[in-house]
Amino acid sequence: MAVLAFVAFGYAALCAGLYVGQRSLLYFPTPESQSTRAAVLRLETGGATLKVWHVAHGSDDAILYFGGNAEDVAWNIEPFAALFHNSDLYLVNYRGYGGSSGSPSEAALLEDAETVYDRIRADHERVSVIGRSLGSGVAVHLASVRDVHKIVLVTPYDSVMNVAKHQFPIFDSYSKARGIDVPMLLLLAEHDRVIPRRHSERLAAALSPEHVRMRTIRGTDHDSIADSAEYHQALRDFLRF
Repeated sequence: MAVLAFVAFGYAALCAGLYVGQRSLLYFPTPESQSTRAAVLRLETGGATLKVWHVAHGSDDAILYFGGNAEDVAWNIEPFAALFHNSDLYLVNYRGYGGSSGSPSEAALLEDAETVYDRIRADHERVSVIGRSLGSGVAVHLASVRDVHKIVLVTPYDSVMNVAKHQFPIFDSYSKARGIDVPMLLLLAEHDRVIPRRHSERLAAALSPEHVRMRTIRGTDHDSIADSAEYHQALRDFLRF
């Protein structure tokens, strides 16, 4: 009985620890970095200040980027500036990431995405969105509540709950995707072991077939997909204005 009681107590403590620490298990904030290739736009939102990288090309079109977990979005400044020289670029550092204040949570990230969109939409006629990995959930949410021109999802998932097998219903892209009817491109890594292909395919099945394209980038995994010339070409072709 004593052993059973000890096991039960240990299990309860583990569950409690997972519940309390779920945020630290899901988010891996990056330190602040610097760049001379982009300006810094700071936006106040829900008690936090976001640091958003802005590459200005004086365009009516804007591309808004939400990165992956543990990704420094500043890595994309130079390649994106070369790819999209006819669009203004905005790369968002989530709360707690890359010089933005506050702590990340699902509610905060989704609220912040809306705030950033509303700010830049005032200056641009069309806003397209790229969401990578964690950012794909943010991008899907934004497209479900705002007028997005085009959307690219890189290594996307149906829900974090299905991928991570956690007991928290978070970032459920599947349920939100059904109402999106704008052109959408899904880019999958051929050897993705972080987000298995079935989760991306389930998300694609929820989308309108006439609006969605899905492409697998050969020879890449979850992290290396962004280094592929095929990946860059796919982005350029789809988001060309």
